[in-house]
Amino acid sequence: MAGFIWWMIIGLVAGAIARFLVPGRQPMGIFMTMVLGMVGSLVAGFIASIIFKYDPSAQPVNAYGLIASTVGAVIVLGIYVSSTQPRVR
Repeated sequence: MAGFIWWMIIGLVAGAIARFLVPGRQPMGIFMTMVLGMVGSLVAGFIASIIFKYDPSAQPVNAYGLIASTVGAVIVLGIYVSSTQPRVR
């Protein structure tokens, strides 16, 4: 249970940093920001496991995980923003 709460806190921080880094309007509250960071963490873990043969369960939470979660959240947020923005013709 404590691991899940820690994952939620890291997700909130990573999501907030991603929202700060990505330009444009992102209409979402604190819960969606946390979900964004958590999904970003999953994306980053998936990419790291493919590219670097990294096992996310082998290492506890560290600074590299926060950075990777933020990068993953930026990717997810970029996809979200580009898919929800109205197309200009």
